Amino acid sequence: MTTADAASGPAAPPPARRPFLRRRSAIPGFGLTMGVTLSVLSLIVLIPLAAVVLKAAHQSPAEFWAVATSRRAMAAYRLTFGAAFVAAAINSVFGVLTAWALVRYDFPGKTIVNALVDLPFALPTAVAGIALATLYAPTGWVGQFLTPLGIKAAYNPVGVTIALTFIGLPFVVRAIEPVLRDAAEDVEEAAASLGATRLDTILRIVLPALAPAWLTGFAMAFARGVGEYGSVIFIAGNMPYKSEIAPLLIIIQLEQFEYARAATIAVVMLTVSFTMLLIINAVQAWARRFD
Repeated sequence: MTTADAASGPAAPPPARRPFLRRRSAIPGFGLTMGVTLSVLSLIVLIPLAAVVLKAAHQSPAEFWAVATSRRAMAAYRLTFGAAFVAAAINSVFGVLTAWALVRYDFPGKTIVNALVDLPFALPTAVAGIALATLYAPTGWVGQFLTPLGIKAAYNPVGVTIALTFIGLPFVVRAIEPVLRDAAEDVEEAAASLGATRLDTILRIVLPALAPAWLTGFAMAFARGVGEYGSVIFIAGNMPYKSEIAPLLIIIQLEQFEYARAATIAVVMLTVSFTMLLIINAVQAWARRFD
């Protein structure tokens, strides 16, 4: 050891690393809130759905397949999912127009129109079904003008679509409305100043920005339509193989104490609905990558 080293003394140990400190949230309690969330979801969603699946599993695979693919059940599936899809597509068009009018324009009675959009949320579904059946029946206010034209709007699949369109419109409007409020109008004005036509501005600027919200509204309207019961049975006619929806078929099976058969149809509807929602969510995630 040199004289300089002796004078300086032993080398100081390297500073100890401070342990990693987790960034504290402004609202602590992640473990508690996550536990409560999972518990509530399990009690309200997962356990009831699991009970339906277990009830359907009491049958053999052959019996399950025979019930799930019976002619009556297939007709109910086609009507339920087909009418829900058509109604959601209709609402996707008129929902955008309604949201655009409510956000971009001021007009007399705007508050009333805005409240009417939410009316299907508050109106009991049975009341909505009776009102629609009265309105579109052959002797109703609207049906009496459609009947001479050969259009039967009630007690057939057309009536189912009308009912599902009625209850699904608010989902599309309320999903698109916040996006339109946050959209910068100066971007549209800049496009117009650069020579873009109104159609080009809508197709290349407005609609791409609305795509994720549009898909969300479509998915919610479709999911609501698949499970709707109260507003449909009064205007559908409920004829097997023609105007009988799958939820009504489940109710009929339950009234006949065929619980396993009812659970089988419910499992099929659950599987198809979950698959379609999963696909729509995947498309939404893909669309956000290009925002």
